[in-house]
Amino acid sequence: MKLAFAGKGGVGKTSVTSWMADWLARNGHNVWMIDADTALSLGQASGLDPESLPLPIISRKDLVHERIHEGGFLNLNPDVGDLPDDLAVDIPLSSKPLPGIIPGRKRLLVMGGLTNAGGGCACDANALLKAILAHVVMDSDDCVLVDLEAGVEHLGRGTVTYVDGLVVVTEPSLRSFQTASDVGRMGLELGLDNQAMVINRYMGGIPPDLPHLPKWYTTIPPLAGLVERQMMDGNVLSLPESDEIDIILEQLVKQMGL
Repeated sequence: MKLAFAGKGGVGKTSVTSWMADWLARNGHNVWMIDADTALSLGQASGLDPESLPLPIISRKDLVHERIHEGGFLNLNPDVGDLPDDLAVDIPLSSKPLPGIIPGRKRLLVMGGLTNAGGGCACDANALLKAILAHVVMDSDDCVLVDLEAGVEHLGRGTVTYVDGLVVVTEPSLRSFQTASDVGRMGLELGLDNQAMVINRYMGGIPPDLPHLPKWYTTIPPLAGLVERQMMDGNVLSLPESDEIDIILEQLVKQMGL
């Protein structure tokens, strides 16, 4: 299963990605977590201390030069097969797996400022990021979750073919739904028509009638446990409402046919 998560900043997209990765690993799946959002908060949301976070790949100028300028020539299709394992860090599970299930492995790759990978940018660092993202999404047999920014162009037209679905995360505000509509449209333009919407902090009401919003949606209510914790801790796992969140995630996966 390979999913991309997108939405307006601050709607809880990274939290949903972190919850999904942990739920999958506790159900026995190996998971790659790809932080392609410039906020770079997926690791902390999953319980890593700031000191344990990997360096963003885009900041590794030595690596960029080695792979993109190998042999003295500009190589926009570098061999990156070894890099995910070398650059990723393991993320512990939030709790024990279900009885009888061998837990999966969660690994985090922090991309950095991935800039419009579908738009033809040929800068050195972006070429390396595109190659690594494409390799993990297309060649890995594990689950892959990509935490994007508002758009989906980062995936590129070749990579998106291998993504099983797009999860559009929003909150119950008009501006957030408008961004969700734009994200849905961009996904469709890239051929990604398996979409679902998660309305975070939902307190009732019907979404506005905007074009390209995913037809199916699920909701997550305001979480008192998260509100209490988030002023002091970036970790969104092991909340009092975790069982409720697990049920919502299972419904989401089933609805997307995954």
